[in-house]
Formats: sequence, C-alpha cells, structure tokens
Amino acid sequence: MKKVAIVTDSNSGILDKGDNKDLFVIPMPFIVNETDYFEGVNLTQEEFYSLLAQDADISTSQPAIGEIVELWENLLKEYDEVVHIPMSSALSMSCETATNFAKNYQGKVQVVDNHRISVTQKQSVYDAIKLAKEGKNALEIKSILEKTKSDSSIYIMVDTLKYLKKGGRVTPAAAAIGTLLKIKPVLQIQGGKLDQYAKVMNEKVARQKMIMAIAKDLEERFANFVKNEEIELFVAYTNCRDKAEDFAKQIQEAIPNVKLTYVDPLPLSIACHIGSGALAVACARIL
Repeated sequence: MKKVAIVTDSNSGILDKGDNKDLFVIPMPFIVNETDYFEGVNLTQEEFYSLLAQDADISTSQPAIGEIVELWENLLKEYDEVVHIPMSSALSMSCETATNFAKNYQGKVQVVDNHRISVTQKQSVYDAIKLAKEGKNALEIKSILEKTKSDSSIYIMVDTLKYLKKGGRVTPAAAAIGTLLKIKPVLQIQGGKLDQYAKVMNEKVARQKMIMAIAKDLEERFANFVKNEEIELFVAYTNCRDKAEDFAKQIQEAIPNVKLTYVDPLPLSIACHIGSGALAVACARIL
C-alpha cells in the first residue's frame, strides 16, 4: 500500500488541517498595495476585508512554483506519492502550471483538475484523504476525483457590483444601473467557471432563488446521490457569518432530507472579485 500525501491550497478554505497529518496546505498569495501577503499566514479574513473597505489595490497571484516543487520534493522523502488538489483550472493558471511541472516526477505527483473551489474543493480534499486511507494510489485518487468532478454545484449572491465592475465582469454603466436599482446578481459555478445565473431585486429573493436552484439540482441531476445519502449541502460567505448561519437554517428547513455540513468563509481569491456580504449555497457528492 502506497503512502500518499495530499496537498491543496487555501482556496479550499482549509487553513487548519486538524488531525490530518497527511494533508498539506499551500497559502494563496495576494499583492496588497504592492506588498506580498499570504492567506492565513500574514493576512487574516478580518485584515483582508478592512483593506478591501479602504479601497486598497488588491490582486491575486499564483503560488510560486518553486515553493510547490520544494514541498513535493520534501514530501517524496517521506511519502511514496503526492496528490495535489489546486483550485479549478477555469479560475486560475496555478493548476496548469502544477500539472506541467508534475510531469517531471514519473507519476509520483498527480495533479487533480476537478474544477472545484471553496467548500466543494474542501470536500474533494477530504474525499482524497479517505481514498488514500482505503489504499488507493495517487493515480487512482486523481482518476476518481476527476471522474466525479461534475457532482457538485454552487450558487452565490453578490451584495455589491463594485468588484465585478472592477474586475471587468460587468461594464461601469451596467454596474451603475444595477447599484441604482439595488440589483443582487446570483452567480453560479458549474464546471469551475463563475457565470451569471439570475438578477434579483433584494437579498430575500436572492436567497429563495438560490434555494430553488440547489433544490432542483438535488431533485434532478443528483437524485440518485440524495437517495443513497451520498451528497451534502454547504454554505459559504464573505464577511457576514451571522447572515450565513441564518441562511443555513433557512436551507435546512427547505431541504430537510440532505445534511448541511459546513458554513465556511469563501476563499479570499473569490472575495477579491465579489466583495463583502456575499452568500453561497453549494452541494457536492461525498465519495
């Protein structure tokens, strides 16, 4: 049985690996006013949102490939193989970069591209840990995670259009009209990309829209997983824990037959593009 290390990044929402001694987390880098920061190291959630409120110049960056390779090299002194689970390739180049460098390790390093982010990526990490304990090797774990990559869904309500405008996802004119009309966009992540799902006039309607969307996924796309109790719900948020807890209760009342497991902050790399006050509901198959 191969000894397998599991590597991910802080986009998974995992900053404390707990008792998972075979799990290793790479902090995501940020550039704030030309200064380098790392999520969970010298940049907390509170500090990030304080800087965001001050209109600081914030941009995301890839983890340095040299540091990733050094981690792999050190892990391969103790482990037979490494499974590396980065954020979705549709949202960052870090997955492609890692995949290219992993080719130098004769199959000992397997990079998973299963189009996950935040709570669904976190679930993939826990699935990988479980599969490794069951005796699966790195290639088998990669194959299973990629085969089941579409067995998840995320819907996100954005509280402000400011950061979508800043990132070029909406035009300044559309953002101005949307702000004037107090429009709350609902975005979705299906297959890794952040796309528009709906436009609503207030948070109450946005919550209902997201609950209806995830309920439909559970009833149609994931009906067999629900029947076999192989899927769970998650809530994520940006800088609004109390609202997220309330949203979680609302979801469980509407969908009582599916367990809701996590209420987690969205990764800061997503928060850069959507700002504070965002709420998200997600589901993912549990392997």
